[in-house]
Amino acid sequence: MASKALVVAYLAVLLVTLQALITQAAPFDFVKQLKGCHKGDRVKGVGDLKKYLEHFGYLHYPNSSDSHSKDDDFDDLLERAVKTYQANFHLNPSGTLDDGTISTMMRPRCGMAPNKAQPDLRVPCKRPERVQKLDSEGLRQMGTSSYELADLIVLFGSRAHGDNSPFDGRGGTLAHAYAPRDGRMHFDADELWSNGAAPRRYDVYTVALHEIRHLLGLGHSDVQNAIMFPFISSNTVKDMAGDDFNGINALYN
Repeated sequence: MASKALVVAYLAVLLVTLQALITQAAPFDFVKQLKGCHKGDRVKGVGDLKKYLEHFGYLHYPNSSDSHSKDDDFDDLLERAVKTYQANFHLNPSGTLDDGTISTMMRPRCGMAPNKAQPDLRVPCKRPERVQKLDSEGLRQMGTSSYELADLIVLFGSRAHGDNSPFDGRGGTLAHAYAPRDGRMHFDADELWSNGAAPRRYDVYTVALHEIRHLLGLGHSDVQNAIMFPFISSNTVKDMAGDDFNGINALYN
């Protein structure tokens, strides 16, 4: 009986360990602990919020050596950035991290930021040793019309992958692309991908369609049904919407 109990205890510990490994926190989960935070607060994790908002183009400290740019103080500039973020996604622009703001920030999304419209020319546009061919019917169905303005380079990379814009692991930044004439479109290899809608997986066609529009010059949209809405849900297939067509027409007509 004692040996049986020991085996059961060992298996229980092993199960808990495996579950901990499987259910690792997503990159944007840190915002959960900031619920209710507002200007004047000092809470662990606010520094990560500043990095998030700075990366996606909402926050900029004029002086890079500003001590507040990395600390956990919820200062005036951060409040202004949060209000801008909230207004952009049709949330209550209170400057406080309410439920709606938290849930929006936690969503997986495209990694392209408004202030990254120009490619990083310090990195060669083509890196054959890092390129993977994507044998996907989902991509083939898009035909060739979307590729006419770019020499398209598709790469599946994990974490740092050669372009100074590292991925962050499963459940955060799904993909990113560069401005016209660059042609690079990168997918996070740590994500679970699918051809079509599948639980807890991201449709490669939907994400590629979004990123190709960045290659053509389109930025993000605040219209939720648009392919250029920056947040992308799992188990979902999307296509071009009216706002996307209007954006393309404005650029090329």
